[in-house]
Amino acid sequence: MQYLLLVYTDDTLLEALPEGEFDSMMRGCLQHADALREDGRLLDFQQLEAPASARSVRIRGGRASVTDGPFAETKEVLAGFNLVEADSLEEAVRMAQEFPWAGTGCIEVRPVRDVGEVRRRVGA
Repeated sequence: MQYLLLVYTDDTLLEALPEGEFDSMMRGCLQHADALREDGRLLDFQQLEAPASARSVRIRGGRASVTDGPFAETKEVLAGFNLVEADSLEEAVRMAQEFPWAGTGCIEVRPVRDVGEVRRRVGA
């Protein structure tokens, strides 16, 4: 089954890291990602640009509104994702614990819905 590991970071914690620590963490993270990919467990991953570059789109009452930023009421912002293959939610959680970003934010682990099954169910 596939799981999406949503990586959230807290900029204040990242900025508090000692000089060079972020680069060291990133290097280790990329090496870990390469190993997971070689094992066939990491299907894809990406980083996102800063929240200031984001736009939030909402449609209410048939009218669209677009606002700057994610407008999340939190210090942590979505920074990227890892799409992994795991046998269970527990295994996906263990994989998330191996990434350093759980120490400077949060990694949300969510099962990926089988869109093919949804298509069959709704007749699309």
